[in-house]
Amino acid sequence: MANFTDLIGAFMQNSMGPSGGSRIGSALEQLQRSGFGGIGGGMGGAPSGVQPGAGPGGLLGSIFDVVQGGLSSAAQSPGQAGGLGAVLGSLLGGGKGAVQGGMLAVLASVAMKALQSAGQDASAGAAAGGGMPMGMPVGGAAGPWSGGDVPVGMRMPRNTAEQEALESTAQLVLKGMINAAKSDGQISPDEMQRIVGKLQESGADQGLQQWVLQQMQAPLNVQAFAAEIPNQEVAAQVYAASLLAIEVDTDAERQYLQAFSRAANLHPLVVGQIHQTLGVTA
Repeated sequence: MANFTDLIGAFMQNSMGPSGGSRIGSALEQLQRSGFGGIGGGMGGAPSGVQPGAGPGGLLGSIFDVVQGGLSSAAQSPGQAGGLGAVLGSLLGGGKGAVQGGMLAVLASVAMKALQSAGQDASAGAAAGGGMPMGMPVGGAAGPWSGGDVPVGMRMPRNTAEQEALESTAQLVLKGMINAAKSDGQISPDEMQRIVGKLQESGADQGLQQWVLQQMQAPLNVQAFAAEIPNQEVAAQVYAASLLAIEVDTDAERQYLQAFSRAANLHPLVVGQIHQTLGVTA
């Protein structure tokens, strides 16, 4: 039976914006260059402040391994068009070699990278005499994370409390994607039924299908949604997932993202880093 964590990949498969695949490829490239594949024993080194081997039982490293296996020696870049099928199959749950929880691990990594990089940029600005922006971590340290040095999601949960926290984050990520998708009123009743039907095929039970349908039908309330988000780590994951759900090519979508980032207290430096990692210029 599917849970919220499993549902992220299935939902993305059936509702992600046309540019979503290339944005995932961009994220993988940026994370790989930054050494995030080395967390938990994969490719590259560990990012600043993260101990090598402290990671998710190789969760993010396993993603890179599967992706590289799918690309073989023909393409070195996950973002290249020829390799996107392997990337998406690995992350979204389709086909052999799929990594369970892979998409949530990528979102957690994007959030961690954005918060760390924004903190480092803010520290550099303060050292140059610009002063430290309110709410930014000093010296680039973005902790404490949900799982110590490595956020839950980038590694497997170790106990019931962490599993519940991971499910809660996955639920908020899904809700954020749905809110972004309906921000310009483009989810028609037929499209809702199509998405729910595809989720059923992916193993979502009746309760999860009904929850998704209710979220798509509910009025958009950015302030109420932002109030549900417990910390900046989750807010950054939700924002990143929102950028995968939409093209950001309408004023309504841009206004929604701005309203959400303000309501969730995401600093503009963090938002900018997320855009950069996903290759979004809007």
